[in-house]
Amino acid sequence: MSHVIACIDGSAAADSICDHAAWAAGRLNAPLMLLHVLDEARYPGTKSPSETNLSGNLGLGARETLLTELADLDAKRNRLALEQGKATLEAARARVAADGVPDPVLRQRHGKLVEALKSLDDDTRLLVIGKQGVKHGGAGQAGGEVGDNVERVVRTIHKPVLITVGEFRAPKSIMLAFDNSESTRTGVRLLADSPLFKGTPCQLHLVKVNGDDEGLDWATRCLENSGHTVVTARLEGEVEAALHQYQEEQGIDLIVMGAYGHSRLRELLIGSTTDRMLRNARVPHLILR
Repeated sequence: MSHVIACIDGSAAADSICDHAAWAAGRLNAPLMLLHVLDEARYPGTKSPSETNLSGNLGLGARETLLTELADLDAKRNRLALEQGKATLEAARARVAADGVPDPVLRQRHGKLVEALKSLDDDTRLLVIGKQGVKHGGAGQAGGEVGDNVERVVRTIHKPVLITVGEFRAPKSIMLAFDNSESTRTGVRLLADSPLFKGTPCQLHLVKVNGDDEGLDWATRCLENSGHTVVTARLEGEVEAALHQYQEEQGIDLIVMGAYGHSRLRELLIGSTTDRMLRNARVPHLILR
């Protein structure tokens, strides 16, 4: 059975990630996996000390002594990182147990997060990750930087990604940014079929910025037929600003978006609405593929 995978890195966002992931696993009736990845850039466990540049006037004996000491330091640092990772996973286990998920699967990997997630692709139903990781302070607050891992994950992984911001609260209102593209039409179908929000008192706001009403009637019918209470809204102006303003005015708890509708070259050159929405996110975002 595919898992809800919570990406835990020891940052201050870990509690929020655990709470969101436990809620999602319960709603989806899916097993929960807690994943901790030791970043190979910080903990290069396979790097040989001989790669270290010790050129200069060191004598052979001094050079060999330094190499041995560096190897010992690397080994000690990596052992400590492994132990810290295990402690982080145990703390996360306790957190999700308190949330009602007593038996999560624990996984610890060494390497790059995106590569680890790719290897788990067939076993993934939903990813849960904090907007900001340990590198950026990890508080998961509104605004500010988006963690590098988040951008890479959203661009690369072809599974839904729930990006947490702030403390968890069960969503009572959801906003789906709709532009009648194939990705957002797919998002409508996914929301209609998913048990994530079915049977909850959530109000679903179907919001379109600029353009005509094409597709809104279809999307509304699709969601209402699945039992959702739907509010439609037509906005004008710059897309990201209009969506954030609507979210604040309506007290939206969760924003649902499609990921990166532009070509990869266009993304690299000018970014995308999804990038800007995440950068200024004040509530969790569910990114659909």
